[in-house]
Order: sequence, then C-alpha cells, then structure tokens
Amino acid sequence: MRYLKRQMIKDLNKKMVFVAGPRQVGKTTLAQSLISSPQHYLNWDDDEDREKILKKKFPTKPGILILDEIHKYRAWRNYLKGTFDKLRNYFKILVTGSAKLDIYRFGGDSLQGRYYLLRMHPLSVAELAPKQSTLNDLMAYGGFPEPFYSQNQIDAKRWSLNYRSRLIREDIVSLEQVGDLGRLELLFLRLPDLTGSPLSINALREDLQIHHTTVEKWVQIFEKMYAIFRLSPFGSPRIKSVKKEQKHYHFDWTLIENESIRFENLVACHLLKWVHWKYDAFGEAWELRYFRDPMGREVDFVVVNKTKPILFVECKLSDDAINPALSYLKSKFPETPAYQISLKGKKDYLNQNGVRVCPAIKLLSEWI
Repeated sequence: MRYLKRQMIKDLNKKMVFVAGPRQVGKTTLAQSLISSPQHYLNWDDDEDREKILKKKFPTKPGILILDEIHKYRAWRNYLKGTFDKLRNYFKILVTGSAKLDIYRFGGDSLQGRYYLLRMHPLSVAELAPKQSTLNDLMAYGGFPEPFYSQNQIDAKRWSLNYRSRLIREDIVSLEQVGDLGRLELLFLRLPDLTGSPLSINALREDLQIHHTTVEKWVQIFEKMYAIFRLSPFGSPRIKSVKKEQKHYHFDWTLIENESIRFENLVACHLLKWVHWKYDAFGEAWELRYFRDPMGREVDFVVVNKTKPILFVECKLSDDAINPALSYLKSKFPETPAYQISLKGKKDYLNQNGVRVCPAIKLLSEWI
C-alpha cells in the first residue's frame, strides 16, 4: 500500500482530494485501489470517458469518483466547483494528474476551501524497506514503480527514454504552447549534466541560442510537470548574488550518470518527499533549501520550518572528511541536527562539534 492511501481516505471524508505528482509514479494505481467498480474511474485522455465527463454521465452508484487528468480541460476548475457543490453528498471526488494542479488554473472561480492537495513521490527507502540493498536498488533503477520492480537495467533504460518522450510529446503539448519541441527536448537532455550546481539560465540560453525568457519558461514547465524541482539557497535575502542561484534535481535520478551526483539527487528526492508530506498532511510550512554563502561554503541540503533550519544534510559517496561548511553551519545553529551521510561508508559517529557521520540508510530510513 502506497504511503498516501490512508491520508487520501481520511481527507475524502471532508473535501475533494487532488493527488498530483510525476507521470507513472503510481497515482492511478493507488486511486483505483480505492474503488470497487471501474465505472467510478474516468480518464480525460480516453475519448469515451471524456464524453462522460463533459456530459456528466456519472455512475448511478454513490462512492468515490476518480477524475484522472481532468486538468487538461481548460474549464476544469469551474467544472469541479459546480460538480462538487452539487454532488458532494453523493460522490467523494478524487482528482489525479501529472502536473501541479494548484498552478494550472485556466480562469474561473476559485476552488479555495473545497480540496486538499497531496503530492505523490517516487518510492523511497522507508516506504520500501530500510535496508542497504533497497538503497542500492533505488540508485540503480530509480524510484518509479515500473523500472524499480522490473530490476532490469535494459528495461529501466527503455522506460526512461519512453518517459521523456511522452512527457514532452504528450503531457507538455496538451498543456503548454511550445513552438520548438526539438530545442525543448534538447534542454531536457542538457539538464542532468547540470544537476546539483547553481543553474545558470544565461549559460543555457547561450548553449541553445534562444532567448533568456524562453529558457526560464521551459524550465518552469518542467517544474510544473514534476520532471524537475529547484531549490533556493537558505540565508538572508539581502545576499542578492546568492539568492538567485537555484539548484535543480530530477524526480527520475537515473538520468544522471555521475554516481556522486545521482546519490545527491536521490537524497534530495527523499527529503522533498518528507517536506511535502509534512506540508500536505499536517499543514506544516516546511521547505527544502541548500546553503551557499559568498565565501563559497556550501552544504547540500537545509530543511526549513518557516524560517528556522531544522536539519542540515551533506552527501558523500564514502567515509570522507567532514565538510568544513557543514561544521560552520552547525556552529551557527548549534540546536539544528547536522548529518554527513554516505552511500558506501561504514563509519557512524558524532564528532565533537555535534555533526553526525553515518551511512545514508540510517537517516533515509526515518522518513516516508
């Protein structure tokens, strides 16, 4: 059972539930596990289902009604508002989609107060089994169910290629106006090599020979479609030179060839999953950031609650020396737990400055 199921059932007793996340992450499978009749599942991408949605030809039996990918209908928000207000005592409405459903609002009345948003993430160590072998498999096959459970490198590579193609040729085309799909795909191919470092839109502009605003728009599209996510630096907003330097990561970390960066990306996804769970299920204003100052000191991840740091994490492949920047950050915020975790290292200790050094499995096992 995927980790969102109990929360979905609980929230459906109060409001509509929107489940968003990357394509093929398991949203439809999880949603369909809640219904006893396939008639209660309607997919906007299916011609017959789309006609039923538009004509509101719903099942006669009450229960959970699943509307999949309905955000591709331009008037979807008005449609849901009217449907929910009229049928809320008859149907519990569950909306799923491979895009940021809180962003795609093509006009119409607000749905404020009528829904809960839950963001679904790829598989993680704690959701599967807190073992080193689980972490190794996630590194090799990624966290999407199909390639992970196939346990086959060739199948995983084929899945990844198909995933990218369908993301660009189907999902993005259905929601965005993009005139140059070739260069858009070229940008997506370029991004994995830049993972984990401050993303320079200007450098990408020069590489692709397109306008700065176009590159920024395309990167934002990838964010909206849950292909990538960007992290802002933690610290004073007065440091303008640092504030604008965002790092990005991929939900499909197998796109990254470099083992060290792939591991960092995997940890980023685990942390973001935890942060989104706290935000969506408990209403806690958590964020994931990274630390970088004008002196060049950098720590991979900072988990923030409102404006207060609550966790520092540095990623290493092996038992390397403690990153001086992590020690510096720990000295500035002595009450904040600080971890240096490793993929292959064996050491597990707390140093005199309060920095915990341990295998990654120790920390990653604690979260959803």
